[in-house]
Amino acid sequence: MESAVVVGAGPNGLAAGVALAERGVRVTVLEAAGTIGGGTRSGELTVPGLVHDHCSGFHPMGVASPFLRTLDLERHGLTWRYPEIDLAHPLEGGRAAAMTRSLPETAAGLGADGPAWTRLFGPLTAAFDEVAAEVMRPVVHLPRHPVSLARFGTRALLPATLVARRWRTDAARALFGGVAAHGFHPLDRPTTAAIGLMLIAAGHRYGWPVAEGGSQAITRALAALLTKHGGAIETGVTVRSLDDLPPADAVLLDLTPAAVVALAGDRLPQHVRRAYLRYRHAPGAFKLDLAVEGGVPWADPHSGRAGTVHLGGTLEEMARAERDTNRGRMPERPFVLVGQQYLADPTRSRGDVHPIYIYAHVPHGYDGDATEPILRQLERFAPGVRDRIIATAATRADAWSDYNANYVGGDIINGANTALQVALRPRIAPDPYRTGIPGVYLCSAAAPPGAGVHGMSGYNAARSALRASRGRAARG
Repeated sequence: MESAVVVGAGPNGLAAGVALAERGVRVTVLEAAGTIGGGTRSGELTVPGLVHDHCSGFHPMGVASPFLRTLDLERHGLTWRYPEIDLAHPLEGGRAAAMTRSLPETAAGLGADGPAWTRLFGPLTAAFDEVAAEVMRPVVHLPRHPVSLARFGTRALLPATLVARRWRTDAARALFGGVAAHGFHPLDRPTTAAIGLMLIAAGHRYGWPVAEGGSQAITRALAALLTKHGGAIETGVTVRSLDDLPPADAVLLDLTPAAVVALAGDRLPQHVRRAYLRYRHAPGAFKLDLAVEGGVPWADPHSGRAGTVHLGGTLEEMARAERDTNRGRMPERPFVLVGQQYLADPTRSRGDVHPIYIYAHVPHGYDGDATEPILRQLERFAPGVRDRIIATAATRADAWSDYNANYVGGDIINGANTALQVALRPRIAPDPYRTGIPGVYLCSAAAPPGAGVHGMSGYNAARSALRASRGRAARG
């Protein structure tokens, strides 16, 4: 393979480009927006000088990515910053559960449930790199670490609510359930434990860091590495058809399956077209960005030191909220994620005014205003916070696609985490990156392993393209 075109300059598109450029392929990345980054862009959204992450804000899977860890992105401008507490989950009465990178410290804070937390996450954290190397590849592959994969898989296939029964306190159950809720899927459904297990183990192995200066630093580092290897990036280029692309040996698409259908037209085999159009999207996100003077006045002693705070109450409350959003109903008390990135990266603040990042899970395509439900959840655990808010910016679920075309209906994870799509996204195929059009590959988060700023979907798609090229060369 001598040349490749990548459509989309999000983390996966750039990772695909880097993986190919490192092998000597001449790569051109085309981006419709005026800036690169997709979900990892950052900027001033409330008041001048405050840096807000537009979408992705915390990166346990970025720092833990089997591919990104090989790139030494720190030499290209990326600096990871770590909060004192990675995650807090407040409950009524000024209580909270907290997770730090230290497994013993986390377990000690969970009291009677500490030993059970250690029994589950101790072995998984120790084997995390082996497990990640397996689960961040397509399901159909020859495992190199079958024992570690099997141990993880027996629990990962379970509903999060079932795994949570091993803990007796509402604090430990809520801490686990809030992380599992990152999957935007009902917590009583099969495979919902997988996300909770992986993100917590990643946190204990590597932490939940932020990128200094904003998440944009991740894609800037990838772009710098790509250009170092001779690649080129063009922004402001809208591709409406495969025929718009310059000649290349391979085309990699950092797009949704439906967008691939629109781009490929009749060139896409009918069975692939049907599968792509059946692809299901997740519920949406309604995001608030706040400028808060003096920070959030949390009622508990942990949340004010935590980079991420989950507002969902008990496991049972979160389970109800996730069922509602997946049924198209707006919950009275939605699951809310709060980001306090400035605690790890003070450069994002200006004096005593700090950027606060918040989103709630809402129904897919929700066109209503979720500001009040979000602020009620925030006020529930941080009384008096409204008095400190000096500026607000909101992004409705149905408006996300204006920011990033891949975020259909506010689906910021690019696909529902149903049991079938977790295992066989975006369609049933031995190689899920191939589109059925020779030389054209899907490299977005709609392909395995799914959502997260880890670049693995792009890396895996690039490997698929390289294998096919070698195969053609051998046959020719």
